[in-house]
Amino acid sequence: MEWVEVTGTSVDAAKEAALAQLGVEADDAEILIVSEPTKGLFGRVRGEARVKARVKPAGPRPKRNRNRRERSGAGEGGGNREGQQRPQKASGDGERQKGTAPQGNRNKPQREGQQRPKQEEREMADGMTLEEQAKVGQEFLKGLLDAYGYQADVAIRNLDDETVELSVTGDELGLLVGPRGSTLAALQDITRTVVQAKFTARTDRILVDVAQYRERRVAALTRWVQGIAEEVKASGEERPLEPMSAADRKVIHDTVATIDGVETRSEGEDARRHVVLAPSA
Repeated sequence: MEWVEVTGTSVDAAKEAALAQLGVEADDAEILIVSEPTKGLFGRVRGEARVKARVKPAGPRPKRNRNRRERSGAGEGGGNREGQQRPQKASGDGERQKGTAPQGNRNKPQREGQQRPKQEEREMADGMTLEEQAKVGQEFLKGLLDAYGYQADVAIRNLDDETVELSVTGDELGLLVGPRGSTLAALQDITRTVVQAKFTARTDRILVDVAQYRERRVAALTRWVQGIAEEVKASGEERPLEPMSAADRKVIHDTVATIDGVETRSEGEDARRHVVLAPSA
């Protein structure tokens, strides 16, 4: 999995931005702190936090299975050479002792033949483009929508060089969005899981939007937090916000980063994770 490098006003802000960019929760990511802001005179904070993150790679199951087979084969061969007697397999052991070399030659090409397709799959995954990954996600969403009887279209939108959006449009799609986009977030996670199962070597971002909910949500959050930031600047007091998803918290962090005199940090764990707006030092 490729690493992404993200900066923020604090380590928490940088972590949240990295998780939002990867599109996963904290439990599914590996995060390394590269640098932290330093405190100067009078408690002023200098510099910015920088972290590196990636989606946790899946365990190399084919490799472990192969090792177990090889260890198992070595153990059987070692037992024959030492002359261990197994009453239930006496005749079979005797046959292997008579034809040890020929059988070894026959088995070796078979194991190589089993490994070669997996190696080819990994090489193909490395060469897959973002567009090809998006098409896999698009076909999955179409099949899912058809299975549940929705009349909807799924279009591919390239947001930038490393991000693609699968936009679902149609009538009566509210159930696919859910309260505060909770169902939409789950739909996006499932789609990414399907794509990553085929392209494990890639970390390109795939977003899912339904009835332009995400676009409207970003615009509404931006306007709302701009008003909160002005109140914080005027009062000089911190303002904790309600718990939000990682994607919504990233919108808050990004918006406040463009406003002078206000900064953000994240507090809380899991479902209670929220953003706090505070006057800048």
